[in-house]
Amino acid sequence: MGIFPPCDSSEVMEKLLGSVCGKTRDDPIPTPSKIKGKVVLMKKNVMDSTDLWASFVDRVHEVFGRGISLQLISAEHFDSNDPKRGRLGKQAYLEDWVTKLTSLKAEDEACYDVEFDDCLGIPGAFVVRNRHHSQIYLKSLTLDDVPGHAGPLHFVCDSWVYPSRRYDSDRLFFSNKAYLPSETPPPLIVYREQELKNLRGKGSGELKEWDRVYDYAFYNDLGSPEKGEDHARPVLGGPAYPYPRRARTGRAPNKKDPNTESRLFLLNLNIYVPRDEKFTQVKFSDFIGYAIKSVGQVLVPEIKAVFDKTFNEFDTYNDILSIYEKRTQLPDDKSLAKIKDCVPWELLRELIRSDGERFLNFPVPEVIQADNTAWRTDEEFGREMLAGVNPVVIRLLEEFPPRSKLDTEVYGNQDSVITREEMEKNMNDLTVDEAIEKKKLFILDHHDALMPYLRRINTTSTKTYATRTLLLLEDDGTLKPLAIELSLPHESGDSHGAVSRVFTPCQGGVGGMIWQLAKAYAAVNDSGFHQLISHWLNTHAVIEPFSIATNRQMSTLHPIYKLLKPHFRDTIHINALARHTLINAGGILETTVFPGRYAMEMSSLVYSNWNFTDQALPKDLLKRGMAVPDPSRPHGLRLLIEDYPFAVDGLEIWSAINLWVAEYCSLYYPTDEKVTGDVELQSWWKEVREVGHGDLSDKPWWPEMATRNDLIECCTIVIWVASALHAAVNFGQYAYAGYLPNRPTVSRRFMPEPGSPEYAELEHEENHEAAFLKTITAQFQTLLGVSLIEMLSRHSTDEIYLGQRETPYWTGDQQPVRAFERFSASLVEIEDRIKNRNLDPALRNRTGPVQMPYMLLYPNTSDETKKGGLNVKGIPNSVSI
Repeated sequence: MGIFPPCDSSEVMEKLLGSVCGKTRDDPIPTPSKIKGKVVLMKKNVMDSTDLWASFVDRVHEVFGRGISLQLISAEHFDSNDPKRGRLGKQAYLEDWVTKLTSLKAEDEACYDVEFDDCLGIPGAFVVRNRHHSQIYLKSLTLDDVPGHAGPLHFVCDSWVYPSRRYDSDRLFFSNKAYLPSETPPPLIVYREQELKNLRGKGSGELKEWDRVYDYAFYNDLGSPEKGEDHARPVLGGPAYPYPRRARTGRAPNKKDPNTESRLFLLNLNIYVPRDEKFTQVKFSDFIGYAIKSVGQVLVPEIKAVFDKTFNEFDTYNDILSIYEKRTQLPDDKSLAKIKDCVPWELLRELIRSDGERFLNFPVPEVIQADNTAWRTDEEFGREMLAGVNPVVIRLLEEFPPRSKLDTEVYGNQDSVITREEMEKNMNDLTVDEAIEKKKLFILDHHDALMPYLRRINTTSTKTYATRTLLLLEDDGTLKPLAIELSLPHESGDSHGAVSRVFTPCQGGVGGMIWQLAKAYAAVNDSGFHQLISHWLNTHAVIEPFSIATNRQMSTLHPIYKLLKPHFRDTIHINALARHTLINAGGILETTVFPGRYAMEMSSLVYSNWNFTDQALPKDLLKRGMAVPDPSRPHGLRLLIEDYPFAVDGLEIWSAINLWVAEYCSLYYPTDEKVTGDVELQSWWKEVREVGHGDLSDKPWWPEMATRNDLIECCTIVIWVASALHAAVNFGQYAYAGYLPNRPTVSRRFMPEPGSPEYAELEHEENHEAAFLKTITAQFQTLLGVSLIEMLSRHSTDEIYLGQRETPYWTGDQQPVRAFERFSASLVEIEDRIKNRNLDPALRNRTGPVQMPYMLLYPNTSDETKKGGLNVKGIPNSVSI
């Protein structure tokens, strides 16, 4: 008693707690002052001008003072009433909210002034309360003249803020300064932890549009069992069908099957994903516009086909070319009257207009722009394995004959029956053994992936084979196909092995047509594998769990969150839309790609052998035998095919990403102990392995996340897969497969046998085109598939590309900003080298017989791609389409 001088209790608390933040007991408390700020946002009526009621109610709320309020949170001083939380400033309201006129354009933003009372100390976060009827899109808050802070203080929000009544706790946003968890200013720790808790949700219940919950679920929303057995699909995820997890919606179980989640009506695209993961209004408008345009392009030829001599068939290559070359003239009204019962013409006529014309044709795919027959050549067939839309499967042939890895007790002998004699007749006097020793034989092998499902697949309208294609590396760097093996399950049962036939190159006559068909069967396999595995599974599906875990376990303050977040943009939403209309039972993929109803189940079998570390490009190339170690090279590899466009350009992009990630991570993790001591990082990695990819959690190849090198490797792989790998296997789809004879997705009859009516067709040259087209994808499937890949191959007008950030204020730390500028500059240099390689006539695989330069890994850092559209150039940051 009497030891301490009398003072206000809050002052004692302030001084005691201030010492925790590095303040001494005698530091004076700063004098409060005013802080001016600017808020950038978009109102609901701007984003949805048709919601007049919401706009009216919001205006009424504003008149009565129910607007937008903000409170700053100190990063330096605790609240006197709550010793765990930073001091809260007084509420401040946006100025001129009612009187400021705002545009009705979705992409336009409005800037509002706001004035705060000082929260005492530099603000580290702020609370926002929306008292309106409708949500707003909060872009940013910028504070000027903050005492103790040099220059403007930025808060990058980029988030939808719903009315406060929708939330159980206040919405808050942190400044753009990055902190490891252990280095977080103490007054912000509880806010950091609470925000992550909010994002994880409760793990149950149906999620609503204003919820911000990131959670996991099995792929149990693909089937519609209430429609019958044909529409039921197995749940993907778990021991029976391992699969990555997807974002949970919490919809009710299907009434027919409680293990299956109920589905929305097909035209209802309001699927739950965390609101900030949804497409922007600009992108969603683009997406819907492209979809409607594509529907029109499907309908016109289908209407015309009613009057063709062969309904639902292209009769000649010229029939196919006609869908590209000019505007299609519809049948007259009298003719249309004949088909009014089978075509919803009156309903769709007004929806599918474009530029004042009734319908537009498909753009001409690049593969036939310079020469519409060059796609048939053997050289182009081989080149597309190195520079096409699926350049990630071909591998070195290291033993002959090729051997299967399928269980012989279940599948019998599945080894290849190709003979040396069949190979060597086209090997330029080389023997098979010599070519293997010189590393000149390569294989495109789809046998083992397809054979377990082939019997079931062929019970449908599909009639196809499991294929192996062997190729020789020529002295000029091109690949010459030597043999194609077509295999079927044995009629007596799987355990009896495969029944295989081998075909070798032939030019002209029946033999030439048979060889063309053999290449088509191989292309059908490759097209299906590309869509299901190289594209969907290995980019879309495997990245989604990383996005979910990043939002659940790493704060927006975390430096690795700031590094990775741009590479998850739109991924959860595009995957949700894919489950709704593309990969679901009876969806577009099942309709247009040969595995049909077994497609997703088959991808589960392939995922069971997926390996995260193998997704690193150098390791992938080594594993496929396409490269050997070479320490003298910048990336440590020497390619066995020096003119391998995907690998050459990809290694440069990979190396640039790896250098950027290494430089960035080293700024925040100077030691390995910083990695192991980062609780958020370790929780993130644990959840990725044990939940997001939980079916493979026991695999020994997962990095331990015990060193800085582990962290650099993992982040580099994630960024590579989400950006460059996805670009390489996605944006060339229309360029190569928009002309479907080049990349057929379905085969409808088996190879003709001598003496059969189908073989007799081949004996008359005038029937060759019709015979080929009757074998591959039918007209409706072709048009539907082409319309889909046209839409998926387009860049959005608001896309963000590798080497770009949505805002220059993505971080408040200057060293990472400068490192990122160096990364962006390195991509510009890579562009120049790609241009030069494409102009080098000695590099024949860069353009090939079709004269199509390889541009799928061209970063395009200029503004050229910002206009969007059908452009093979440009590497978006994320799996965004």
